[in-house]
Amino acid sequence: MLSLLQNENMKIYRRLRTWILIGILIAISCSFSIISKWTDSGSNEGWEIRAQARLSANQAYLAENTRLPVLAQEEIRRSILLDQYRLEHDIPPSENTLWGMVMSMSVLIQLVTIFTVVIAADIVAGEFAAGTIKLLLIRPAGRSKILLSKYISVSLFSLLLLVVLFASSFLVNGLLYQFSDIGAPYLHVGKDMVVEESSMVLHVLSTYGLKCIELIMIVTLAFMISTVFRSSSLAISMSLLFLFLGQAITNFLSYWSWGRFWLFANTDLTQYIEGKPLMEGMNMTFSIMVLVAYFLLFNFLSWSIFQKRDVAA
Repeated sequence: MLSLLQNENMKIYRRLRTWILIGILIAISCSFSIISKWTDSGSNEGWEIRAQARLSANQAYLAENTRLPVLAQEEIRRSILLDQYRLEHDIPPSENTLWGMVMSMSVLIQLVTIFTVVIAADIVAGEFAAGTIKLLLIRPAGRSKILLSKYISVSLFSLLLLVVLFASSFLVNGLLYQFSDIGAPYLHVGKDMVVEESSMVLHVLSTYGLKCIELIMIVTLAFMISTVFRSSSLAISMSLLFLFLGQAITNFLSYWSWGRFWLFANTDLTQYIEGKPLMEGMNMTFSIMVLVAYFLLFNFLSWSIFQKRDVAA
């Protein structure tokens, strides 16, 4: 199995395309951080005045609009509680800080997903297109091990991109902000509407980790399509279509109770950290069960069809 993994990783990393993708990710992460620092008014200086103004405005708005939807009222109350807590304990917001910028760079996980989809879509379909699949299958290793080695190699590549993204954003923003406020707490409003403090480092790491769920599911989908249809272009186009339209479809399906079973209604597990599930009847356990079901389905289709496929076809 180890030799198979080494072989698959060699195929990935010996290609210039792979290093170009890694270089693009680093360049975009660093550029966004530098541009944000230069274009931002820049610091948390005077944050107390802004927080007090926002607090007064929210309190007045809530008092004047008593017929707001429950969720809207709850969101405003959360903002009020956070501003009150920051002012009382002299804790500035995290937006213009090292960790705030590292958090904002987590949006580039979508870019990591796109790059990994390109590799996942080609790793099986490319073997069929080049005719090398026959040479691969004459090895003593079974088809299951061959397919598993490809899937693990793609997963390791996505992990590498995530580490590169986090490390580059941390180092660049650390230099830009002189690593100040590195020990600042993360504030959030719990289910009982009480402001709680927790470790910002753990919050950032957990956010990156939970946002990887969509990455895993999209990559597994691309891998499945590549294996089933032997087409890298179809795998890339279908996977990216679901990536970009998944949330829009989720919003449409939210009008029906069965919409919570839609894959992309469950991929963002950060909704439970914030205590704001997308639909009624959803919780962390439910979403994990739905994700596991889809994950097993995608892999079952990949393995079962690859096992039975006639490579001469």
